[in-house]
Amino acid sequence: MIVYGDLERVEPAAEVKASVARALLLAGQMPAGIDRHAALVASFIRAAELVQGISDAEFESLGFDAGSPSRDYGAALLLGMAGAVDLSWRSGFLTRIDVRHLLLLLSKVERGGCVRTRMGEGYAHYCLYPEAYIEAARSSGLVENTCVIGIRSIGVGLAALVAAGLGAAPPVSLRPVGDPFDRQIRADPDILADKAADPGVHFAIADEGPGLSGSSFASVARWLQGQGVALSRIHFFPSHQGWLGSAATPATRAIWNGVRCHPAPSDAVVGHRTNGLRSWLEKKIGMLDDPLQDIPGDCRAGKRQPPNDGRFARRKLMAGTPDGTWLIKFAGLGDVGERKFRDAAALAGAGFGPEVAALCHGFLVQKWAEGTPLAEAGVDRDEFLLVLGAYLAFRARGLGPPGPGASLDELRAMAIHNTSQALGSKACVTLERRLAALTPLGDRLHPIRTDNRLHAWEWLVTKQGILKLDAVDHCEAHDMVGCQDVAWDVAGAIIEHDLTDAETAALCERVSVAAELPIHGDLVAAMLPCYLAFQLGLWSTATPHNAGASALAASYADKISRCLRDQS
Repeated sequence: MIVYGDLERVEPAAEVKASVARALLLAGQMPAGIDRHAALVASFIRAAELVQGISDAEFESLGFDAGSPSRDYGAALLLGMAGAVDLSWRSGFLTRIDVRHLLLLLSKVERGGCVRTRMGEGYAHYCLYPEAYIEAARSSGLVENTCVIGIRSIGVGLAALVAAGLGAAPPVSLRPVGDPFDRQIRADPDILADKAADPGVHFAIADEGPGLSGSSFASVARWLQGQGVALSRIHFFPSHQGWLGSAATPATRAIWNGVRCHPAPSDAVVGHRTNGLRSWLEKKIGMLDDPLQDIPGDCRAGKRQPPNDGRFARRKLMAGTPDGTWLIKFAGLGDVGERKFRDAAALAGAGFGPEVAALCHGFLVQKWAEGTPLAEAGVDRDEFLLVLGAYLAFRARGLGPPGPGASLDELRAMAIHNTSQALGSKACVTLERRLAALTPLGDRLHPIRTDNRLHAWEWLVTKQGILKLDAVDHCEAHDMVGCQDVAWDVAGAIIEHDLTDAETAALCERVSVAAELPIHGDLVAAMLPCYLAFQLGLWSTATPHNAGASALAASYADKISRCLRDQS
């Protein structure tokens, strides 16, 4: 099933570089504290995207990784910025950062044209903190002459953090390619030949993961072995202590068994005794009454628990102060967290979401909303549909500019593949016929920051009104959908709330007029099977496997079948 996706951005390299400079200048002007530290980390993450884009462009040009002046300057920049993050972290965010040296390093990084940048998944979705890699490096026992290697994408920055923690030289980065479960390295052996030949040099490999197979880490280790480096000289710096997933081959498992691992879990930062999340929060919302409490799943779901899918769950905690209870939810480091904070504040101001207090170095702080889930509240349907229409209209006009999203061709390919997997070739042929006219509709698209998750369990009925929960995460999730035309959310509303034709027409009219945005009926009709196929893929592959997800997947499969029968 197709569910995941890497939403790349194609950006002029000069604009990415200018954004790094602006972020550095902003951090340099801010007063000491967690907000300045967060701004410094944001500038580091953006700089890592720039260096990743340049390195990947050179890889595509050559067909393999090799040394170059632009790569050397990029590695030096990231090491300098990682050192600044380290100083800020170790000082409790008090050390003043002189950004002039970093701006000088940035000025040497040159690249014309455009680069393809990728958002670091761990920074955006999985509560991965750069500072944890510094801590892991410092406690690893490795020394300054360690050769550090980053696995692109996110590893290009993580390697700089490990190098900063070790006091090592600027790292190199490599791009694994090929089968996701059997990655390979294509690189000029000369870039590390002198280090490989020295038996006193150890190698530190940094990336997030391991995921299902652990093959990215293993591919670098195999490449080093090919140059005579023993496994005893190789160290992995992953983001968690968990073992390999089910897709790991025996050869990959043998490599992981033969190296030393130095995990960099988020609790090394979030749970830090003096510099951790509690101290960040108390600067924003006052002294906490009790220890922070992790929230498993959705404890506001009422009697009808929603199906569980841990793959896309954000870390959530609860905090209590004399002013009430707060939901503390990971929203992302850097630009992605700032975008979600702005969206959440705008939605709260318009009455569609809970009150927003702050963004604390990746965690969104909102007032805890008490209420009854929509399915149990007995709300008048017409009243809810009025709120739904106003909500979708506000998203279309009141939030920031959209980010990347799947193209119509990509949505069509996903829908055909997932339908074929679940319902067989006959249904696939029918769907192909129905979606043949999807691509010409591209000139009608007006992407917005869509909600992408309008299910009934996402709505809470409170004394203040009907609120939409988790309203800022799903257009920037680690899936393939991303930001879409409002027709995607209209299709979602039709499916999730069983709208009649009359209700659908009224909803489209309401949203179109309020948002001053046309909603094309043929586009909504084309989005319907795509939406169903994505939800089918999402819930049929949910982890851990559970009855609720299986039942939901079966319902989407049934709805696709009925949808195709109606059109045949």
